[in-house]
Amino acid sequence: MMMKILGLTCFLLLIGCDAMQGHSSVPSMASDTKTPYQARDVTVSLRTVAQDLEFPWDMVFISDVEFLVTEKVGRLTRINLTSGSSTVIGNIPEVAFEGQGGLLGVTLHPRFPDNGLLYLSYSIALPDDTYSTRLLRARLADNQLHDSQVVFTAAPALKTTRHFGGAMVFDDNGHLYLSVGDRGRRENAQDLSTDLGKIHRLTDTGGIPSDNPLIGQNKARQTIFSWGHRNPQGLAIHPQSRELWAAEHGPQGGDEINLIRGGANYGWPVITYGEEYGGGAIGEGGVKAGMEQPVHYYVPSIATAGIGFYTGNQIPQWQNNLFVTGLRAHVSRLALAGQQMVAEELLFENLKMRTRGVETGPDGALYLLSEIGSIVVVEAAPGEPVTAE
Repeated sequence: MMMKILGLTCFLLLIGCDAMQGHSSVPSMASDTKTPYQARDVTVSLRTVAQDLEFPWDMVFISDVEFLVTEKVGRLTRINLTSGSSTVIGNIPEVAFEGQGGLLGVTLHPRFPDNGLLYLSYSIALPDDTYSTRLLRARLADNQLHDSQVVFTAAPALKTTRHFGGAMVFDDNGHLYLSVGDRGRRENAQDLSTDLGKIHRLTDTGGIPSDNPLIGQNKARQTIFSWGHRNPQGLAIHPQSRELWAAEHGPQGGDEINLIRGGANYGWPVITYGEEYGGGAIGEGGVKAGMEQPVHYYVPSIATAGIGFYTGNQIPQWQNNLFVTGLRAHVSRLALAGQQMVAEELLFENLKMRTRGVETGPDGALYLLSEIGSIVVVEAAPGEPVTAE
């Protein structure tokens, strides 16, 4: 499917039921006027900068005006906001676009401007009809991937096509974190002999950091950083504390925002604030000694996906807030004080976007990636103060 780059406003109220089913068709508007949106303490404006992507999952800026977007069907697309051009990157690995799987996350090596290295997470199909989450490292040059290396494949592979995880982020020490879901088999999350239901910490080449929390523990997977996770699809580093945060899909209710500590157990499925689909308790309640509590949880669920801290200059009222995307058409803005949430605002509820990813752009605006196929930029409205760079 050809992707169209637009300098037009997207009036998202026109998106109907097809959009909620994940189709990539988004109405085009014939005006360059930005659409205003009144948030709790600031007026912002929305405009669409790209549309007709096919099940987009993640995005990352590679320059002031260019970014990469993963499309679950197996495409990595390079978009230039200035020229309006888009290019499909070549030599992408074969992915299993099945169920919840496909081409998932993309992140850049901390020295990407010098070495051109990036990382892709995706689902694979194996000859025995099982599936797994895989991590690839490759060098981007001339709109092709070169020197591709598989650096991690989650084990065991299972026949289900659920809960692949796939979120990634680097910390300041060059460690790469990768989330892997429980693959729909909840008992995996507490089993340290599997990679499933875990957040893993790797070196930039896929090795095992010597200070990982389970080093030397018999039968435990040595890449594990934390466990007891259902399906985390959002990871981010706090811009000030430099701590790792995660968003995790709950069952029916109970989506979680967690501050991730090495060697900690986040409880799934022993504790949860969600319930079985159709009703019924899961596990032992919401609290148990030795298991971490979420900083925030959602009941009902917003279907949490990607997360990001706003670090731009355009909307100072949102500085360092955590933005949590939701596939049920919300974006949750969390104001934090240290390790505590002090306020929440649900944004864009009436816009019917299935938001999947969020990034602060080099221009200081907030970019939202919608699974319906569009990228929407949230900017300061005319007349709103903008802080200095």
